[in-house]
This record gives sequence, C-alpha cells and structure tokens, in this order.
Amino acid sequence: MDLSNLKPAKGSTKKNRRLGRGVGSGTGGHSSTKGTKGQLSRSGASIPAGFEGGQMPLQRRLPKFGFTNKFGTTYRVVNVGRLAELVADGRLSTETQITVETFVEIGAAQKSDKIKILGDGSLDVALDIAVHAFSGSAKKKIEEAGGSTTVID
Repeated sequence: MDLSNLKPAKGSTKKNRRLGRGVGSGTGGHSSTKGTKGQLSRSGASIPAGFEGGQMPLQRRLPKFGFTNKFGTTYRVVNVGRLAELVADGRLSTETQITVETFVEIGAAQKSDKIKILGDGSLDVALDIAVHAFSGSAKKKIEEAGGSTTVID
C-alpha cells in the first residue's frame, strides 16, 4: 500500500447534486429543487443576514444599551487560591519570582495579557509576585503569608 492507491472508505463519500441539469438528473427538473417562484428560486438570490422581508429588523427594534470605555484596561485575573493550587501541583516555584512570563509558560495567560491578582481563596506559602495589578485583599493575603508584591507597568 502506498499513497497512490489510497481510497476513501466505502460509503463515506457521495456525489454532489448537479442542479439545473434537466428532468433526468433526479433533482426536480424544471425547478432544480428550489421550489416554484419567489425570491429564493431566482438565480443570484441572496438575502442579507438579519433581513426580515421588509419588517423592521430585530437589531433595529431593540434599544441600544451599555458603554464601552475605549481607554479601559482589561486584565487576565488570577485568584490567590489558584496560585496556591499551582504551587501544590508543582507548576509554580516558591523560590523564584512569579512574573507574567511564568504565567505564559504554564498556559495561564498570553504574552500580551495584563495580569491582576484577586483575593479569592487562601494562601499559605510565601510567593514573590510581580504583575500589573493586585486587589487590596490579594495584596494583604500574599504579604500575610510572607510573600511580596511588585506592580509592573
């Protein structure tokens, strides 16, 4: 066996339907399976997404709401409890400083992410952490456990 005589498994493929090829093609003959009349039976028929036949579309009937601050900062959040789990699993070391690169290496963040540590959970090991932001409770828990926090730009 080699690449020149490979074939798909029996029954895994079927021929495409050839529309508009007459009565003998098995696809309805005169209407080519598109039905008799109407916009969708015509050639070149395409209806834009959200078009409702002239009725006011849903996206225009509903009110606009919310606000997006284009100057806002989005953080990838990591809880103190999750840090404790990562140390227990051996994925984080207590001897070295934990930085953004450390989170990228273990797959908890991407290189472009800004990281913020939040205070959910408990921590009983001393960690030296340098990330973009800390919540007040996270900073308190890390320092009570004997660790240190450094805010980077």
